[in-house]
Amino acid sequence: MPNEVHVMIVEDESIVAMDLAAGLEHDGYKVAGIADNYADALKLFSEETVDILLMDIHIHGDKDGVETATELMKMKQVPLIYLTAFTDAKTVERVKHTNPSAFLTKPYNIDNVRIAIDLALHHFAETKAPAKVVPMEKPATAGEKKPDKEQFLQLKDYLFIKQNYRFVKFRLSEILFAEADNNYVNIHTAGQKFSLRLSLSELIERLQFQRLVRVHRSYAVNIDEISSFDDQLIRIGKHEIPIGRNHRQEFLDYFNLR
Repeated sequence: MPNEVHVMIVEDESIVAMDLAAGLEHDGYKVAGIADNYADALKLFSEETVDILLMDIHIHGDKDGVETATELMKMKQVPLIYLTAFTDAKTVERVKHTNPSAFLTKPYNIDNVRIAIDLALHHFAETKAPAKVVPMEKPATAGEKKPDKEQFLQLKDYLFIKQNYRFVKFRLSEILFAEADNNYVNIHTAGQKFSLRLSLSELIERLQFQRLVRVHRSYAVNIDEISSFDDQLIRIGKHEIPIGRNHRQEFLDYFNLR
């Protein structure tokens, strides 16, 4: 099953933190945890999976949110969004040194937070890792309904696919196979199917996953997920994938077969 985007919240007002967490989970995000001080934030950040960090500046303890964020970013770089009532020039200048993805002032609404999270993931994938942001949209032909703009983000060994206004995260290794379907390509995992508006060739070219191998004009398979194969078919669990004549040798070369 694909993993949700894990959001960590650092906020000293418990009611605000719980309300924010509830809103995020309603929108499909996974809240990794809530901390209200430096020590708890450090512990939570080191023990839990965190994909993005929401940070208040005024928190309990000797270290404020800017100092806390600085230390957390030394442990692992993730997108950072400040949610705060402090907008004075001195605070803003200190914040700049932590390279945040966004700075939202209180009071904020959950829609703005969701948009900031999506943009932060987008920006982080472009600038902080050997990742690609791949636009899904192609120009619509005459009479064809123009699809919603969607993207996938690749961040190291993970893929984020935008579905229903949020990014769904899963490991590249979870891909079973990809299947061309007219103007779309379907990515199959053990639990879900994701449809993206691009060709199979574009997916293979842009996706940084060497284990995904073209075996047919309409199919590419994850070599590691193959259960069995013969001259005509590849079996991945209950799925049977045809081997195209023009791709048979390329496929066999992975096994040093002739």
